[in-house]
Amino acid sequence: MHGVAYMVAPDLTINNLTHDIPPYDISAASYRLWQTINYWPAGTVFVSVVDPGVGSNRQSIAVKTQSGHYVVTPDNGSLTHIEKFIGIESVRVINEQTDRLPHSEESHTFHGRDVYVYNGAMIANDPSYYDSLGDATANQEVVKLEVLDPVFDGEIIHGVIDILDIRFGSLWTNIPSQMLKEAGINTGDTILVTIHHHDMKQYQNQMLFGHSFADVKVGETVGYINSLIRLGIAINQQSFSDTYKIGTGNEWKITIKKV
Repeated sequence: MHGVAYMVAPDLTINNLTHDIPPYDISAASYRLWQTINYWPAGTVFVSVVDPGVGSNRQSIAVKTQSGHYVVTPDNGSLTHIEKFIGIESVRVINEQTDRLPHSEESHTFHGRDVYVYNGAMIANDPSYYDSLGDATANQEVVKLEVLDPVFDGEIIHGVIDILDIRFGSLWTNIPSQMLKEAGINTGDTILVTIHHHDMKQYQNQMLFGHSFADVKVGETVGYINSLIRLGIAINQQSFSDTYKIGTGNEWKITIKKV
């Protein structure tokens, strides 16, 4: 893929964000794009290839976001979080038969190389190429996965565990800092954390809501505000996910209550 990009434009700067998305996990790909995009300059082109439907009738698209970034990706839900939290200015459908690496037409299983990075490099080299791509989708819509919003019922905050801080095993929830403030939860308070998986209780305990992991002893649990200004749950210098066998997704419900 790097080689194809350099064939299009040898002077491009290319960076790898991650190769650690779990295979076929479109939701994780969508989340990581949203997590990353605002920390790169406007005009940056992102190529995202988590594509279990490669070779099927799913569309290939390029989008320009409201923040001025470009993303080239299969239209399979990988833009869900960007669409919800950043916004999409326009969408272009890529013709997989013509808008691709020359002489690659007989390959149907490596669109990352033959379609996505090729078109990403073309846009990065000359942004006007974006406007030359196929017509925008009729309603400017992209395929979206279900993203649940947190709810505060006046006593308890109800959320989900969106994703893990993979290397350290901390839980990243969809609960924003502002909702914790609305619930009267401040740094130094004790919170009751309950986690259910498919309505079965997986974890419940009290912990400190602190600034960082160092607010508790090694091996103790702590709630904190992560880099996306949302509630994280961790064990200082251990993996919360591994210790308590906690996963991610809408079926992993979490509730927070001030004690």
